[in-house]
Formats: sequence, C-alpha cells, structure tokens
Amino acid sequence: QVQLVESGGGLVQPGGSLRLSCAAGESISNFNKIGWYRQAPGKQRELVAVYLSGGVTNYADSVKGRFTISRDNARNTVNLQMNSLIPEDTAVYYCYTKRFWWTNDRWGQGTQVTVSS
Repeated sequence: QVQLVESGGGLVQPGGSLRLSCAAGESISNFNKIGWYRQAPGKQRELVAVYLSGGVTNYADSVKGRFTISRDNARNTVNLQMNSLIPEDTAVYYCYTKRFWWTNDRWGQGTQVTVSS
C-alpha cells in the first residue's frame, strides 16, 4: 500500500497561518476523493476540505473563507493553506484518499496543528 505522508503542522498563534502538504506517492489525477480531515481530542473526525471527482471542492462551513485546498498533480501532492487560524482549529489533520469508489479509504499518519497564544 502506498503511504500518505503529511507535513507542515506545528504551533501557531491565533490569526496565523500554516500550510499542510500530503505526499500521495502515486498519481492523484481523477481520484474519487482526496483531501483533509481533522480530529480534535474528544471529538469525531470531521471533513475539512476535499476534492471530489471532477475537481469540485467541498469545505466544512467552519473553515470556509479561511482554508484553501490545492493540488500539484506533477508532484502528487495535495495541500491545505490555513489562514486566520483560531484555537478551534487545533486538531490532528489527516490526509485522505479514495482512488475509486470501490477502493478502501486511505489515511495518513496525521500531523498536529495547535493554535494557541
């Protein structure tokens, strides 16, 4: 199985920015679904931002206008630019892919994002 490797997490003050990257290790063109989820302590894992088939994006209401998902097909990476961060964004962020509708979900190991003064 090809690994998904996230990077870019860290500690940032409220109002700051971080950029997360996920190296997929394979072509991400025309994936059924690819993007980012997050899980805060004591909470369910939730969708943050994903690409759907055809390039349509879907964002959680809580991050609209602040986060931007992007991809670099040549480098097989999907990125998440996070601006205007707030403490509620604190979570482990996971890269997620689903190559085809019949294939299994794939998850990265996660990268910690902490927003605190």
